[in-house]
Amino acid sequence: MSACRARVLELAVLGHLAEAPMHGYELRKRLNCELGAFRAFSYGSLYPCLKEMQRSGLVTSATDATAPARGRRSRIVYRLTPSGRDHLVQLLSECQPATDDDECFGVHFTLFARTRAEVRLRILAGRRNRLLERLDCLRERMEQTARDADPYVFELNRYRAEALEREVGWLDDLVRQERHRLESRHDGQSGEAGQAGQVSVTDQRSEVPDTTGARLSHGTQDTRGTSETVLPRPGAPPPPTPPIDLEQ
Repeated sequence: MSACRARVLELAVLGHLAEAPMHGYELRKRLNCELGAFRAFSYGSLYPCLKEMQRSGLVTSATDATAPARGRRSRIVYRLTPSGRDHLVQLLSECQPATDDDECFGVHFTLFARTRAEVRLRILAGRRNRLLERLDCLRERMEQTARDADPYVFELNRYRAEALEREVGWLDDLVRQERHRLESRHDGQSGEAGQAGQVSVTDQRSEVPDTTGARLSHGTQDTRGTSETVLPRPGAPPPPTPPIDLEQ
């Protein structure tokens, strides 16, 4: 197994064990059901990964407390250690070039609920750029071979191009949603800070009577605007993905 594939499997195992302790069989079944890319993984690759994680102190194992039927092997339950949880947090904070690959992106995406918004945006933007590169190469190849290519080969490439366009459009929607969440969170934090400052100033002014003996009255109005990033439609030549402002 390649180092990249081993890292992907390790991340997937850590992510599932972070939810609850599991038997090896249950763990493999979940990987197969939720992560289709892992259908090719057998016990011969999963269990060596678990043993290596045990040696690294990321996972512990123990025999299932429930007594199995006589004559059956007792099941081993795998549990994440504190070091394993820390390692998972570290892996989820990284955005390496390999994250754009099909397998690695799928695993990271299933763990987005545990990933910071800024990292999610980087991963989505990286995946989008990777697909646009594939789409450009495919279109160029189709243009070069349009006259001489077998019509069925051309149709297959056209289908692949349309599939890439659909995925780019899906990623555009996800990027837009993530940026909207970041903007809303930033606006909410700014609003709370502004309200706290207004209350403080209002309290101070309310203690100073005016010349008629009446209290000063103050009104505030929220003039904050909202903005939405408009991304290119799938199929159109897209501009470079804008840099992500991590302060938002």
